Parts: sequence; structure tokens; C-alpha cells
Amino acid sequence: MTATLLAAAQDPKVHLTSQTRILAAAIAIAFMLMILELIRRDRLQERYSVVWFVAGLGMLAGAAFPGLLGTVADLMGVRDTNVALFSIILLLLLGLALNFSVIMSRQSAQITRLAQERALEKARDQSAAKRDGDTPAPKRSSVGGDAGGATEA
Repeated sequence: MTATLLAAAQDPKVHLTSQTRILAAAIAIAFMLMILELIRRDRLQERYSVVWFVAGLGMLAGAAFPGLLGTVADLMGVRDTNVALFSIILLLLLGLALNFSVIMSRQSAQITRLAQERALEKARDQSAAKRDGDTPAPKRSSVGGDAGGATEA
């Protein structure tokens, strides 16, 4: 019995039952359909969906070709396919975190620039109103609407 366990521990092949492969394929297909539905509802932009769709294809490939993980483990120089799988997932998650950090940094810079441009426009409007000598009625905010209910003539 010890020899069987030792041989099983050193065997790098991935053993999946047909039920497990079908379940993994169904989960991968459901994941990809969810990505398409998020795109359809405008909850996920197409440029970000590519990464997730490729991840779904990778899940589907792993379900269809279980020996693929053993080949990847051999290429990585790892004896255990579980170590290879977790290493790949860790690298993908680190890549996604870096990608989204870059996107957030870019958007933060855009928000700062837009806020500064809006502040400059507001300052120009106020200085132009002071030059005209009139104190104009406060403009209605496009966000809040007219709270007083009065209309301008």
C-alpha cells in the first residue's frame, strides 16, 4: 500500500473523472456566458472582458485536456501539477491586480484634471460676472435642478 501511495504521489498525470471534466466544462461555459451577459448589460466594458473571456477559455481547455496541466508543469520544472496550477493562478491574479492598478491610476489623473478644468471654468465665469458689474442670479445646477421652483426669463 505504501508503494502505491508513493507511486501516486510521484505520478505527475492529472486524473479527472468524466463527471469532473463535464462539471468543469459547464462551469467554464457558464462563466463565459456570464461575461457576455455583463457586456450586454453594459456592466463590463469590452476592453476588460477580453482578459476574463481568455480566463474562461483557459478553464475550458483545462477541462477538455486535463493532460495539458501536466505538460505545463513539466515546462515549469515542477513535479506536482497542483503547484503548477496555483503558480499560474497566482501569476494571473498578480497580473490582474497590476492591470487594474494602472487603470485606477490613469482614471485618478483624469478625474483630477477634469476637476481642475471645471474649477478654472467656474473662476472665469465668476470673474466675468464681476467685470460686468452685475451680480447674476445664481445659476441652476445641472445636478440638483431648480430647488426654488422659479423660472428664469
